[in-house]
Amino acid sequence: MKMKLREVYSALKIQSDTIEDVEITGVCFDSRKAKKGDLFFPLQGDRDGHEFINSAIEHGVSATIWQSDHDILNDKIPYVVVKNVSNAFETLAKYYLNKVNPKVVAVTGSNGKTTTKDMIAKVLSTSNNVAKTPQNFNNEIGVPFTILNMPTNTEVLVIEMGMDRPGQINHLSSIANPDISVITMIGEAHIEFFGTRDKIADAKMEITDHLNEDGTFVYNGDEPLLLERAKNIEQRQLSFGSHDSNDLYATEIEAGKTTTSFTTNQWPDIKFEIPMMGEYNVNNALAALLVGRALHIKPAAMQKALGELFVTENRTEWLKSQNGADILSDVYNSNPTAAIEVLHSLKDIKTDGRKLIVLGDMLELGDASKNLHESLAAHIDNTDFEKVYLVGPDMKYLRDKLSSKYDQNDLLWYDKDQLADLTTDLKKELKPNDTVLLKASHGIHLENVLHDLM
Repeated sequence: MKMKLREVYSALKIQSDTIEDVEITGVCFDSRKAKKGDLFFPLQGDRDGHEFINSAIEHGVSATIWQSDHDILNDKIPYVVVKNVSNAFETLAKYYLNKVNPKVVAVTGSNGKTTTKDMIAKVLSTSNNVAKTPQNFNNEIGVPFTILNMPTNTEVLVIEMGMDRPGQINHLSSIANPDISVITMIGEAHIEFFGTRDKIADAKMEITDHLNEDGTFVYNGDEPLLLERAKNIEQRQLSFGSHDSNDLYATEIEAGKTTTSFTTNQWPDIKFEIPMMGEYNVNNALAALLVGRALHIKPAAMQKALGELFVTENRTEWLKSQNGADILSDVYNSNPTAAIEVLHSLKDIKTDGRKLIVLGDMLELGDASKNLHESLAAHIDNTDFEKVYLVGPDMKYLRDKLSSKYDQNDLLWYDKDQLADLTTDLKKELKPNDTVLLKASHGIHLENVLHDLM
């Protein structure tokens, strides 16, 4: 970003007789990360952002926004008075997006959106100056922040969009006005707030509400809920998935511990490889390949890009325990679709020793929680996983479902406050050539178990 403070006034349609000729090179809302050249936005969160203006000034910001219903307590630096800080944040983002005028790719989905965003950015960067959402800044703050901090020479902007309520993605899409809208898949994440997968699909489809008239909709064609809703989209459509009815599908998949390779119907002579485990990540790569094709990236360049991929947030990672056992860690997020995917991936991996699994409660499933926890039983068998450790009140439902498959010594349940007992039992049980999966929602805090095992 690069603009004079007078341009900020103009963009926000604010009249002033005393505008200092200050250059703005970025925006921030976290005073701890403020730096010289930044315009500070005191956004409302758990605390009023105005409380941190002095801290932002100490960190060197060049100017700040003030909301008109707040007293101006520090005029050491230039300030811009607005009626509403959040509205000003979005208005300036829209202005700057229009000024830079990049192609915009918007990505959402119940799972895989951060990985897919990274894959798309990597593929497109082979021929373009690309900016993308940092980490998973995908809400009403993250989307304007991403826009306002993109370099002035950005040719393609890849924006991740998340949601926890109806209408949220519609709003984010209205800020970004995407040229390409991507939906990775429809799962059960946030079903507590939406009630049904149909309603989740409706909310995800909002990413097409502000899709440019000559834009492209890229979606998972294996999902009936998306196939049905895509019929109402007038813009160009491209589908990906495992079925041969899709525009792009994988023809041969080879799953390894740290890499996955595949070929496709579109480019049968090219073998793509991603430095990630799991067939589920192939779909994310297919989405990226379709976006690349839509923006005329050569297949060989896309192949090279995916092979060199480094993802922002690869929550599933391989680690080692103190005694040398392999740990497949995914302790910060879990939902039924993601849990089933990683279980299937672990089944396919060849190991020298036993496979053990530790599963904690999947949160935010609402009234469907009992059935969704029980549903995991169909994907767990003692021929694949020798011992099962379950954590949390809702995992009792899965324990009951698995009781006919496992001896009681191989199926253990712990309450959330019994993580120390779980750790002790795992340390006693784990052998150096074993492989153990740890997966749960963050609220279960399996990261503490992981730390102790390592």
